[in-house]
Amino acid sequence: MAYELNNKLSKLKPYDPIEGEYKIRLDANESYINLNDSLSDIISTEITKLDLNRYPDPYATKAVNAFADFYGIDNKFVTAGNGSDELISIITSCFLESGDKVVTLTPDFSMYAFYGSLYELEVLKFAKDNDTFETDCDKLIDYCKNNKAKMLIFSNPCNPTSIGIDRESILKIVKSLSCLVVIDEAYMDFWDQSILSEVKYYDNLIILKTCSKAIGLAGIRFGFAVAGETVTTALKAAKSPYNTDLVSQKLIEVAFSNPDILKANTQQIIVSTKAFYYSFVALANNYSCLEKIYKTSTNFIFIKTNKAKEIYTELLKQSIAVRCFDGYLRISTGTEEENATVLKKFEKIIRNY
Repeated sequence: MAYELNNKLSKLKPYDPIEGEYKIRLDANESYINLNDSLSDIISTEITKLDLNRYPDPYATKAVNAFADFYGIDNKFVTAGNGSDELISIITSCFLESGDKVVTLTPDFSMYAFYGSLYELEVLKFAKDNDTFETDCDKLIDYCKNNKAKMLIFSNPCNPTSIGIDRESILKIVKSLSCLVVIDEAYMDFWDQSILSEVKYYDNLIILKTCSKAIGLAGIRFGFAVAGETVTTALKAAKSPYNTDLVSQKLIEVAFSNPDILKANTQQIIVSTKAFYYSFVALANNYSCLEKIYKTSTNFIFIKTNKAKEIYTELLKQSIAVRCFDGYLRISTGTEEENATVLKKFEKIIRNY
């Protein structure tokens, strides 16, 4: 008799990234700056010193300390994870129980709802304005209260829209709710509205930080959860003992121990993104198929166009990968040369529309 998957697994589909080799990859919001270009000697030396026959530090103490020093917070509030995805998985599976209600925003990062469904939570989606993608925070608060939500989770600034909610409004949400509030600040290094310093004042707040965007270490899968002591203790108890590996811990320690390089790289990306944004605004002024270019607080551009699928397909033919949604394109900032190439190819394509 053949084994049958249960209902929740039988309905799942594997994550579907763009496959193949492309000359320009602007589809995943990665940093275009490789830390190996500036830190390769230090990294190489430090890696050769590691005792690879030994298990890693279960709490990634040196990496956590370097991260905490970089952001000016107390290390006792920090938990290291195998990327933000692992931390989202731990939070949704351990802080909530089957049938509990979790509120996400739409549109937003799809993995919040994915993990909620996987762990048999009732996932409720609060819709943003369907044109501006702004969030009415008062209505969101009421929505969570009226539905007796056990958790609210969303990204700020938002992936994929690039729109951010200001610091004052975020704090109002946290103060107004008794449920767990999880704010994913994956792109906050590119904006100035972080509430990271406020974590110690709220026992219902978790902030997620990634090393895959501004820090430029998407390839090693490392993230952090920042929360009050009670929640942090629970996170460390719930995670697997050796959830981050020895090599990744050392790379994170080295990266955050060189703050001047990280800050300079981030500023370079901010300047590059701003120039990229205004280039698309100029195109939108000349081509009506580009309906809206959203002002960005991230390292990517979000574009509304009724020709999204067509443009996306044509760019792939030119060996350029971007992200396509229904009626929208998301394009990460690349190097100066990559951005210039994309803009040139992009304009050539939209002339036909």
